Amino acid sequence: MKTSTFLLGLTTGAIGGMVAVLLSTPQSGKEFRSSLQTTKEDLQNRLADIKGSIENIKNEAQLTIPKVIEESKESFASWQAETAPIQENLQQEIASLQSSVEEIEKHLAEFQNRKNKKNNE
Repeated sequence: MKTSTFLLGLTTGAIGGMVAVLLSTPQSGKEFRSSLQTTKEDLQNRLADIKGSIENIKNEAQLTIPKVIEESKESFASWQAETAPIQENLQQEIASLQSSVEEIEKHLAEFQNRKNKKNNE
């Protein structure tokens, strides 16, 4: 089937459907046009409200987002300042633990050497 034939059939069907709807409406032509006009105005008002809401949201976001970012940066800087001494203390304790582990390993190696010497004697 050719595309042009299909589109011609689709267009004919759509036009036929519109004519059938117009002829079978329970309203007169004048009432139907009035109803369409009212519906159109209602939709235009809703669209204007939506556009206004979107504009308000956009303006709020432009004002609020930079403030939130700045407050977040300040909070992070404050947190870093508050936790710096704790981090330093933890690093010192880790270094102390590492030296303790090394000392224990040294003593363990000495103990193993003494034990091996006793067993060899």
